[in-house]
Amino acid sequence: MRIEDKIYPGIGRVSGMLPLMSTEDGSFHVGQEGVKEIFTPLDHKEEFIVYEKKTLCNVKSALGYPAIYQVPEAAYEGPATAILMDLDGTSVRSESFWIWIIEQSIAKLMQNPHFTLEAADEPYVSGHSVSEHLQYCIDKYCPDKKLEDARAFYFATTEYEMKEILEGRGRQGAFEPAPGLREFLTEVKGNGVRIGLVTSGLYTKAMPEILSAFRTLHMGDPLEFYDAIITAGQCFSKTQSGTIGELAPKPHPWLYSETAKVGLGITEEEKGRVLGFEDSSAGVVSIRLAGFQAVGIGGGNIASGGVESMCMKQADLLCDTLPLILGR
Repeated sequence: MRIEDKIYPGIGRVSGMLPLMSTEDGSFHVGQEGVKEIFTPLDHKEEFIVYEKKTLCNVKSALGYPAIYQVPEAAYEGPATAILMDLDGTSVRSESFWIWIIEQSIAKLMQNPHFTLEAADEPYVSGHSVSEHLQYCIDKYCPDKKLEDARAFYFATTEYEMKEILEGRGRQGAFEPAPGLREFLTEVKGNGVRIGLVTSGLYTKAMPEILSAFRTLHMGDPLEFYDAIITAGQCFSKTQSGTIGELAPKPHPWLYSETAKVGLGITEEEKGRVLGFEDSSAGVVSIRLAGFQAVGIGGGNIASGGVESMCMKQADLLCDTLPLILGR
């Protein structure tokens, strides 16, 4: 049985989530110490703990670094003064490419060139950090293997494939601009709305994507177009590829919080005129935990992840959301 159309503090209306009697780690139990209810989305990546006047979100971690946040109230009253945009899936259609890279990395790790992921794996190999994706695959398919070895295969595969793409020999259709992206961005920008680009991906992964999309659209330099671009970070060590984004990616709120607060200078008073755009379940939760309303864009795993009710609106195309942004 799923929760249907119930209102909870902070999170608001909830539908389609699964009720629990306790959190996975046993720290919270329904009926004990003020806990009224506990529920989780279909992908089980978070647990929401409901009290009389607040709701907590326990963001679980495959790497052993969970965190608990209070879900803040989020309201939107247009027109917007700023929007926060996800990269993969929302701005650039590349999710299938990165899932393929995960698949190739695990195939090499297992020394099985015929390995393929299952359809049921999709919510767990998209929208989170590289290490989370790889750890999920290791736990399911090859628990005797090590994460550091999987990461080595991942980054070697990525480096090779990115070079091939930049030289015109790579996987066809790896980085396609989302339908209507040029029209959407120019209309938003032309109306004085600030735009922040947000991704859990590393800088070396993210920038070739958006550069490729802007070249395809003849839009010039994305660093000059966007008002802020926040990635999971850049590591300057030759022997390491990870950043804090590996431990605190979406659905943690920090990437969206940093883009808003540091990148765009958004104040607490201005939060009600800011929208976040996402196609992933992790991204929707991240936007909400950062204190903003979320708009879901079709094509990702919002439905399969079970967080549709956390979106104030859903749309198939970015341009369909222009009236909401511009207040028309």
